[in-house]
Formats: sequence, structure tokens, C-alpha cells
Amino acid sequence: MAEYENPEIPEGINVSPTHPLKDFALLVAGISALIIVAVLALSLLAGQLARHIPFAQERALAASLGRWLPEPPDSAVAKQRQHYLQTLTDRLASAMALPPDMPITVHYSSSQTVNAMATLGGHVVVFQGLIDTLPSENALAMVLAHEIAHVRHRDPVVAMGRGFAVVLALSSLAGFGDGALQQWLGGVGMLPILSFSRSQEEAADATALQAVLDLYGHVGDAAAFFEEVAERQSAAHTPTMFNTHPDVDQRIARIREFAARHAKPEQAPATPLPGFMKAD
Repeated sequence: MAEYENPEIPEGINVSPTHPLKDFALLVAGISALIIVAVLALSLLAGQLARHIPFAQERALAASLGRWLPEPPDSAVAKQRQHYLQTLTDRLASAMALPPDMPITVHYSSSQTVNAMATLGGHVVVFQGLIDTLPSENALAMVLAHEIAHVRHRDPVVAMGRGFAVVLALSSLAGFGDGALQQWLGGVGMLPILSFSRSQEEAADATALQAVLDLYGHVGDAAAFFEEVAERQSAAHTPTMFNTHPDVDQRIARIREFAARHAKPEQAPATPLPGFMKAD
């Protein structure tokens, strides 16, 4: 019969060779990485699903959140400017063959913010500070067509869908409840997330260039505002509109390349902006 032995158990056999805090940090990092990947995947999926929301429902949602839109103009000159912007927008929308159920509504703001933005429901906001940087109607048309292109491509509702998914996921994980969602949907947090990816910006530029070409027969001054942005960047004073818009120089180069491809021996001059569009 074999003789039984009871060997002595080595010290530290059940103790990890690494510090427990290091193990904990690795565990937290792994869980955090999984959460980030899951939230990003959810965000991308939500964006793709949001693209298929009927535009009429998007407009209804925008109407319920309309408090972040500028107030209607209350002066004669402000009304004149908004009418001019809406007329130019309608001409561009016709050139871009927008669906009849996708109307674009322009909102004029007298703010000196150098900005223009496309938001939910086909609403486009244009600020006086932007208009004052533009040398011609053609330059303004390029900016407007760019924002209309975002609406046509459904970029605002995609951005909103992605943002909603992220806020929903994070609020659920953090236990914030419905308050954070209601605040975000109320418009407090919605406009900041309506930023677009580089590919969305490039697609909007391409669509806008074609619209301007169709409307005027050339794209003269199409790069004017972007050139202004580049100058301000070099002076460390970037307009709000392009705080998150990288590669302005590349965008200018693409516009100039498009202009060169469609240049004509006798090109009409740029259309000047009416005097009432500029601030005193």
C-alpha cells in the first residue's frame, strides 16, 4: 500500500503576483472599452435607422423643439433680409431637385456670429455675421446650398439619432433617469451634437457645388467663405461654423479643382449682394 504524504503548501499560492489595484484597473479598463464599443455601435445603428424616418415626422419633431430657432424678424430690414434668403434658398432647392415634401425654411438672425447651420426639419439658420464676410450672392449661395445638402442627405436627423442613442445609453448606465433625456430633447444639448463627419461635409460640398453651377453656370466665389475661414485660422480666430470642420485648405483645393473643370471662356461675373443685406 502506498504511503500517504501531506506536502506543505507553498506560501502565496492563492495570491496574485500582481498588485490588486492593477488587476482592478485592468478590469475597469476592459469593461470601459466594451461599453465604449457598444455605445459607438448603438450610435451608428441609431443613425442609420434615423435616416429612414419620414421627413414629415422629422418636421413634426422639429416643431416641438422650435424654441431654439431664432425669433421671427421684427424690423423691416430684417424681414427684407429673411425674404431675400428664403427666395435664394427656394431657387437653390429647385436646382437641387429636392422632393416636394422636403421644404427648406430659412431663419435669419441679426447676431454677429459667423455661422450658418442646418437643423432638423429642413430649418436653416443664417447669421448676419456670416453674411458680412461674403463678397457676393454666389458665395452666399454656396453656403446655403451646403446647408440644404445636409438636409437633403438627412444628416441632421442622423446626427440626432446618434446623439439620442449615446445620451440614452449613458444616462441608463449612470442612472440619470429621464431628466437628462428631457433636457437634451428640449434643445439644450441638441444643437451641439448636430455636427457632421468629414465624409458628410465632403458630400455636402459636392452637392452644393453642382447646385451653384446649375443655378449660375459657374462656381465663381464658391470658395470665398472658406478662404476667409483659412485667413481667420491663420490669425487664430476661427469662426464658430468651422470650429469642428477640419482641412479647410483641402476643401478650398477641391472647390478650385471643380471650378477649373467647369470653367468657361466667357464666365459671367459674380452677382453682388443687395446693399440691404450688409450690416451698417
